[in-house]
Amino acid sequence: MTVIVDYRAGNLTSVKLAFAALGEPVEVTNDPAKVRAASRVVFPGVGAARSAMENLRDLGLVDTVKEAATDGRPFLGICLGMQILFAHSEEDGGVDTLGVLPGQVRRFPSVPGCKVPEIGWNQVNATNWESRHLGGAEYYFVHSYYAELGPWTFGKTEYAGIEFTSMVKQGRMWACQFHPEKSGRVGLELLKGWLAC
Repeated sequence: MTVIVDYRAGNLTSVKLAFAALGEPVEVTNDPAKVRAASRVVFPGVGAARSAMENLRDLGLVDTVKEAATDGRPFLGICLGMQILFAHSEEDGGVDTLGVLPGQVRRFPSVPGCKVPEIGWNQVNATNWESRHLGGAEYYFVHSYYAELGPWTFGKTEYAGIEFTSMVKQGRMWACQFHPEKSGRVGLELLKGWLAC
């Protein structure tokens, strides 16, 4: 069973509907036991890093989510659900996050002609041969913070003069800054690829 983690920071309905469009049954839950028992885990997010971490702690989900991201099961982080996989975020004055990945999440600078948050379609470009299928496809973004580039970067995007990590893929742990569930056909194709991993 595919489980969508409800930690009071998720874009749950549209994520669930995207999987329904692919014929994939999902359960939305904040029960740690159900997350541990799931064969696949989706970790979505819309909101702020500090409150998301507080919600995870209140729900007893911190260790459960870290385990799901690292134990070899298919795991998908979306938007804030990708950002808090990193070690630290500048959001809310700075907050330590899950530390599954060692990088930092930073705020976009103020640049003339580039509004923050970034809202809209932007290209995701391949960083290596394995990620060539991304092929400059456009996905839908809504974010004010970005994950820096590093060895974890599978896809990258440019905004406000910054090149940042827009997709991570380590084995069956995938994470994306963009919203595949709001990205039309290309987003559904990405979700289909994750379901096949």
